[in-house]
Amino acid sequence: MQDARQDAVTPGLPEMLEALMVVARNAGAAILEIYGREDLGVESKSDDSPLTAADLAANRVILAGLQAIAPQVPVLSEEDEALPFSERQDWQSYFLVDPLDGTKEFISRNGEFTVNIALVDDGVPVLGVVYVPVLNVLYAGFSSPGELPVAFVERAGSRQKIQVRPLAPRLAAGEPLAVVASRRHSSPEMALCMASLEKHFAGVATVNMGSSLKLCLIAEGAADLYPRLAPTSEWDTAAAHAVVCAAGGEVVDVHLEPLRYNRKAGLLNPYFYVLGDTDFDWRRVLLDI
Repeated sequence: MQDARQDAVTPGLPEMLEALMVVARNAGAAILEIYGREDLGVESKSDDSPLTAADLAANRVILAGLQAIAPQVPVLSEEDEALPFSERQDWQSYFLVDPLDGTKEFISRNGEFTVNIALVDDGVPVLGVVYVPVLNVLYAGFSSPGELPVAFVERAGSRQKIQVRPLAPRLAAGEPLAVVASRRHSSPEMALCMASLEKHFAGVATVNMGSSLKLCLIAEGAADLYPRLAPTSEWDTAAAHAVVCAAGGEVVDVHLEPLRYNRKAGLLNPYFYVLGDTDFDWRRVLLDI
């Protein structure tokens, strides 16, 4: 049965997007206040992953903001107590939040960390905001049946539409396939993937990046493919996933089926690919791995 809190009226996607952008920027300001300190308040979680005072401060800001915008919509955040699947399995819509994606990047002070806020509807991320506090860059987008998709990036106060780029004309012109890779996570599967891509393409150029920015590179047409063949959690990807889809791309599992959320007790994603040009015959390339 659908959560009774969702019976109340929620803002439309365009209005909600603008409101969530404000929340993300406010969370980013809380992060930067701590980023400027000598002591980042680093602790270890039960799984030995790092937690900082900035993660917790951003989480407080986001939860308060979401409560003000849509109090009837439940929230699943990385920094809150894990909710059992029995409680969330009937959620139609919910917010999926990573208050500080890329905590290791934050600790190393390289700037490649983000605030991620997504709205998920029936397993599909339909709206996402990804904010990069150090750069003051914000990616946002939404797509939903019956509405024209919207995707853009804001830099230096200027909003610019973004979209994935066509691949075939670039390959015909002799340009390499641009592949995004994690700065910190590799795997034997990723090595096999790169070997296969080099077999199928005349050239492969790799860009390394931290956090959900890897997906955003696909969304804004700066890269063509992001194979993620190492563990991630659902809150790591949902916001940027929404931006990618709004920009014309897609996120699929290794069987090339659309990636979906809140379908099982665990919150780990399967391995996946982020595709830019969805008209390209990725099946011929990726199912060969």
